[in-house]
Amino acid sequence: MALYRAAGGKRTYAAVAADVGVTGESLRSWVRQADEQAGRGHVRSDRSGESRDEELARLRAENGRLRKAEKEWEIEREILRRAAAYLAKGMK
Repeated sequence: MALYRAAGGKRTYAAVAADVGVTGESLRSWVRQADEQAGRGHVRSDRSGESRDEELARLRAENGRLRKAEKEWEIEREILRRAAAYLAKGMK
């Protein structure tokens, strides 16, 4: 971890891990775990008072909204696909 941090972001996990003889994923996991233990995790919630259960509920609701929007976009893409095919056929 010290070698990765000493590189100051100029080297990838894989490059530093190859020098040490471990996998890049192992090194990344160790660095992330050390950061979390030190209280400087990469992902911090901007909702500091939000519990894990509240965050999970919020994320599930957001996921549901996004899935619904994806279905609507899929319908629009299919309509546009068919319209383009119809217009292309008419131009020939």
